[in-house]
Amino acid sequence: MFHASARALRYLGACGGCATIAVCMLYVANSAAQSSKQGQPQSGTSSNSSNASPIYGVTIPPGYRDWKVIAVGQLVTDKVDQLRAQLGNEIAVKAYTEGTRPFPDGAIIVALHWNRVSSEDNNRVLASAFPGAQSFVVGSRVNMQVMVKDSKKYAATGGWGFGDFKDGKPGDEALHKTCFPCHEPAKDRDFVFTHYAP
Repeated sequence: MFHASARALRYLGACGGCATIAVCMLYVANSAAQSSKQGQPQSGTSSNSSNASPIYGVTIPPGYRDWKVIAVGQLVTDKVDQLRAQLGNEIAVKAYTEGTRPFPDGAIIVALHWNRVSSEDNNRVLASAFPGAQSFVVGSRVNMQVMVKDSKKYAATGGWGFGDFKDGKPGDEALHKTCFPCHEPAKDRDFVFTHYAP
């Protein structure tokens, strides 16, 4: 009886070990597949999503906050005072660093816009070391804009599809009709205003 029980325990232990290995292999395989999927360039487009921009079908690309910074800037007019940052996926950043124009298909550029506000906290900290210094930081979000390069799909608009989003929702068709005309003055730079920051 003891030998049968010991044999049964060894058998169950072996089965448990095999099951554990199988589960681990499945987990690793799923993780690898997911990582591979995440590493692929995201199109940023969808033809049947309610979160897609009208006219172009551009959506907010997943994972864009982890992309590399292309440049930062400030826009001031009589109506706005904004801080802006442009991020790019791997294809866009590679094109920037290598000076490739026109941008290759698959390039995506995301522009994030915030209202600029004074930082009283920073000003207090800086006061002793930099008397009179003024610090400004990002305030409330204004919008985000997305450009997706697909030379065939967007041939009529210089190869670029556009999306303008506020609080994650795309603007209306009238707004999106202004996107390409706004970028036409930058035709000699493949319709992209932003320069790569040194």
